[in-house]
Amino acid sequence: MLREERHQAILERLQLHGKVIATELSQILSVSEDTVRRDLREMDSLGLLHRVHGGALPKSPSAAHFEDRQRDSVESKEKLAEAAISLVRNGQVILMDGSTSTLRVAERLPHHLMATVITNSPPIAVALAAHPKIDVVMLGGQLHKNSLVNIGAATVEALSKIRADLCFLGVCSIHPEIGISVPYLEETYVKKQMIEASSEIVALATADKLGTASSFIVAPTHALTYLITDHEVPDETLQPYRQLGISILRG
Repeated sequence: MLREERHQAILERLQLHGKVIATELSQILSVSEDTVRRDLREMDSLGLLHRVHGGALPKSPSAAHFEDRQRDSVESKEKLAEAAISLVRNGQVILMDGSTSTLRVAERLPHHLMATVITNSPPIAVALAAHPKIDVVMLGGQLHKNSLVNIGAATVEALSKIRADLCFLGVCSIHPEIGISVPYLEETYVKKQMIEASSEIVALATADKLGTASSFIVAPTHALTYLITDHEVPDETLQPYRQLGISILRG
């Protein structure tokens, strides 16, 4: 089997099963495990999958620039945001991490809501500037231009002095075994501190983020309190998350 044919077969199996295991691929493709590992390394470098120990997982779709992600899965993100609003209460201190999904939540917060929103996302702060009853606290730091969030030691230090009731976490990738992961190392430190600073953690994840992995681990998946995802995601896909004690909401 030619190299290109192996790569295509690997991608097809990855799409079908949500993961590939090197030892199984070796048998299916009738090649050595060294050849399979070399194929997986090449495919990882091309952005076709995410190589992990013993195999590979689907690549996260979320490494694109913020403005490009704004145009993706627009209807799905709006539905997730509507489901997220049900978790918000008057008087809460709410941490909002930067993502296109959490921005949708900010844009839909009810005008009667009285709360404090703390965010490292300039787009979210701007979206809430005209809200009549929400106090907005903007976390400083260095602007990560690709994700449009503030990061760095100043951001983490500010978060260490906060105790929030609820955190809407931006999620690039989530896998029940691998955990919550992101493509940029600098973002992990801020997200970790947001999780530590909050009583309840909410992740909004469109279907294409489930079962995927990025390069840097933020936290184990069971750190989440709620996972909000698309209505059409099959129950069998969500069952591993439920087994971790996570409450599932559908948009």
